[in-house]
This record gives sequence, structure tokens and C-alpha cells, in this order.
Amino acid sequence: MARMARLKGIKVTGSDMVMGKMTERIERIGGKIFIGHKKENLPPDTNLVIYSPAITMDNPEFVYARELKIPTYSYPEALGLLSKDMYTIAVSGTHGKTTTTCIIAELMIYGNLDPTVVVGGLLKKQQDNFVLGGNKYFVVEACEYKESFLNLNPNILIITNIDNDHLDYYRNIENIQNAFAKLINKTKDFVVCDLNDQNTLKALKKAKQITEPPKIIDYMGETLNIKLSIPGQHNLKNAKAAFAVSKLIGLEEESAKKILRDYTGSWRRFEYKGETEKGAKTYDDYGHHPTEIQATLKGAREYFPDKKIVVVFQPHLYSRTRLLLDDFAGSFKDANEVIVTDIYAAREKDDHSVHAKDLTEKINSISNNAKYIKDFTEIENYLKTRIDRNTVILTIGAGDVYKIGENIVKK
Repeated sequence: MARMARLKGIKVTGSDMVMGKMTERIERIGGKIFIGHKKENLPPDTNLVIYSPAITMDNPEFVYARELKIPTYSYPEALGLLSKDMYTIAVSGTHGKTTTTCIIAELMIYGNLDPTVVVGGLLKKQQDNFVLGGNKYFVVEACEYKESFLNLNPNILIITNIDNDHLDYYRNIENIQNAFAKLINKTKDFVVCDLNDQNTLKALKKAKQITEPPKIIDYMGETLNIKLSIPGQHNLKNAKAAFAVSKLIGLEEESAKKILRDYTGSWRRFEYKGETEKGAKTYDDYGHHPTEIQATLKGAREYFPDKKIVVVFQPHLYSRTRLLLDDFAGSFKDANEVIVTDIYAAREKDDHSVHAKDLTEKINSISNNAKYIKDFTEIENYLKTRIDRNTVILTIGAGDVYKIGENIVKK
């Protein structure tokens, strides 16, 4: 939203907990970014405030905006405003929605359909998380956190899968299914999903039989006999979902298949970072849920059957780590070695109910291949001095763990 505003010539300020690739991109096109949240960051003459659902209602900038009676929209509400008047292709699901959104975006961009795109990662070829296109098509990643995606008005809804996540909000899988059922009810034309996914089936059954229900398309029924440039069966499923959408919007099949063959991935999704001085290939992945980690490591093992795989894992959120501790512990069987670093707090405060050391012990009770190292510099030194060309290094997590990989590869 910040990039869209700047590209339209609007003055933009904002704040985040740390500086990263996204915030740096905003600054490069003239936005002003503050690190840390405080009242003074908000110019009193601001016309509109857009905030993340991850912030709390006592956030000083949010409170000050309300005091000044500045209109405030959550990020999902702002996306909903964009979605209202455009043909919206919304990509939802617990896992794979960023990759699937990126693939659909590439299909439409190189299929000359000129979409406007909002995605949670970076489109690799555009090196951007926002593409300003025409006024017809809107491709958007639809996040389920706090039912954010219910602000959207999808013409086509993709559900990659439904799994246990955001249990700090939803509490159980039934509530997650209920949220997806509501989104299905809002969808106008098509729901593209995997009818083998039991949680998706339950969500479809929970959806009310509205006057004109959307047509259900099973993307697993797509025949896609092509070799992708990205590894893993999970990515083949993502490609099948995108391919099903391309047919619905009229892209020629052979043209779509060529674009799919040329797709090389997105930012922080099994992203190749380079080699260390000793020749170890280094990759980074955003996976922060047990199912995602298992899929990524399975794909890495298929891709590198004869290599040793060393994982640096940064757990994301205390609540997720605590609630899914046993599931996380069983996720690293395809790794030879796991280095666990401290939990990335993001929107949460440490309630001391769980520590990265707890996860390390749990992993060792199953696969006995984990060690806890707190300091990033210590991890980097360990990897640079002890890991050779027979090893693949994979940093995994939704926080800033990717910096380790960037620091150890040859410049």
C-alpha cells in the first residue's frame, strides 16, 4: 500500500520494528520510515493511516491517529477497497499462498493481462511486492489471520490448503474452517481448491448454499506434464492451482505452460543466496509452520540427495512455537543438522512460556540432530569455518534469519 501511494505521488511515512528489504524499497522511492513505534512518528497533517492487524490497539501511533480523528483503515480493509471495483483473484490457504500468488501474477503479466498485484513476498523478476497494472484485474494474497481476508470481494478464490495455524486467534481447526467458509460465501464466480484436502472439504460444506454459489474447480485434476525450476511436490501443487486459474481467465494453455516452466521462484521461498568460501550452497525459506518446513526439506532432499543438509531455524512467535511444539519437533527429519536460534517475537511479548531451547530438546528427542545457538555472529562463524561444498545450508523462518545466509556467502 505504501509503494502504491508513492508511485501515485502521495507522501508516505510509516514505522516498523526493524529495517528490511521492504522498508528500504519504500525509502528508495521517497517514503520516510521510522524504526520503533512512537507518537512523534505520525505527522499531525496526515490524511489517512493504514495499519497492520499485527499491531495492538494501544500502539502509540494508532492511538494518536484516533485522537487526531484521522481516518484509519487496517491493511486488509484497504485491500478490500481496492478489491471492490476490480475483478479480484484472491489466493488463500495456510501454506503456499505467496508462491501461488507470484505464479498467477507471472502468468498474467507475461500473458499481457496487465494485473495489479499485491503479494506477501517479492516477485523475483520484478523484485517487487507490488505491481501497478490496469484497472481490471487485481491479484492479491489473502491472509487468514484475524479473518483479514473477509475484507476482500473475490471473483476467483484459490484455497491452496487449510491447516492449523494462528491458533492464538482461532483456537482450533473448526474456527479456521468457519472463516474460510465465510470467504467462500463471498466469492462470486469460482473456488479453485484441492478436494483431497479434508479441511477444505469441511469448509466447503460449512459454506451456506447461497442463491448462486461459486463453481468449484479441483486444481489437482489439472494435467501439468512439465518440469518446474523450483523443487518439491508442494510447488507442483501451487503451479497446478495457478494453471487452473489461467484457464479460467482465458490464457492459452501452451503459453501458460511456457511461463510456468520459466518461473524461478519468489523471494524467501527456497531462494538461492549463493555459495560460501568453502563452496556450500546456501538457500533461504520463509517457512514458519511445521507443514511448510517438512515440505521444504523434503523438496531440498529430493533436489540434493547426496548432500548434507544443515538448517538454521528461527521460530516465529511464542504462541505458535508453544502450541505446535511437538509438530515442529518432528519437522526436521530430512535435515542432517539443525541449528535453532531464539524465537522471533514479531507482534508478541515474551511470556516465558516457551524458549528455543525447549524446541531444541524436543527435536533431539526425535531426530537427535539439533543444537541451540543464540547469537547470529556465532552461527555465521560456525557455518563459514565448518561447512564445506558437500553441504547445503538452508535458513528457515519468517523473521530476520535470512541475514545469516546473506552474510556468509561470497559477495
